[in-house]
Parts: sequence; structure tokens; C-alpha cells
Amino acid sequence: MSSHKKIEWILRIAVAGEFIGHGALAVSGKPAWIGWFSTFGISDVTLATQLLILIGVLDIVLAVVILLRPVRLALLWMAFWGFWTALIRPIVGESGWDFIERFANWGAPLALLVLVGWPKQGKDWFQ
Repeated sequence: MSSHKKIEWILRIAVAGEFIGHGALAVSGKPAWIGWFSTFGISDVTLATQLLILIGVLDIVLAVVILLRPVRLALLWMAFWGFWTALIRPIVGESGWDFIERFANWGAPLALLVLVGWPKQGKDWFQ
């Protein structure tokens, strides 16, 4: 196996692990995360819980997709989502260090996207 392929698999496993872990926490209804929804105008706890569960399921599904095949659009979303969820920490009042600590949450999917290649055409996002 080439070094390129080894690096790809390391990143695929790392990205999948991060999204499976966060997805499982979301599906379990992590109370702190439910509370964050109120910062964005969603104060109904039932709705926030349902949204969090939906997000968690999506995270897990995307993790499995990446293990099966590194789809570029999924990686782009994961990089964006990893950045956003890291940025939420200081927005909701946590330390800025909590944002910095989570650079790998968006950096790993972005690195994998760069490794598999930025798409040249629109249809390439789905490959």
C-alpha cells in the first residue's frame, strides 16, 4: 500500500471516529448541547433535543460514508460543520481555547478533501 493510501486511511478513520463520537453524544441528548440551541433562538427543549438527535444521526451516517468512500461533498460538509461546532464554543460563552482545541475537527476532513483532490467539475463533488 502506498504512503498516499495509508495517509488517506488514517484520515478516513480519524474523521469517522470524530463524527461517530460526536454523533453518539448528540443522539444521547448531551444536555449542554441542547442548551446551546437557545443561543440561536430555539428555546423549546423538545425541539432542540429532536434537532440534536437528527444532527447526531447525520454525523454518524457521514462517518460511515467516509469509511466506505471519501465523498468530496461529505468531506466539505464535515469540514464546515467541524469548524462551526468548534466556533460555537466561544459563541455560547466557553473559552476561545475550546475553539482552538477543536481545529482537528475541521482540519482532518479538510485535509482528507485536499488529499483526495478538490473537484474540477460539479459532478466530482459526489465522487
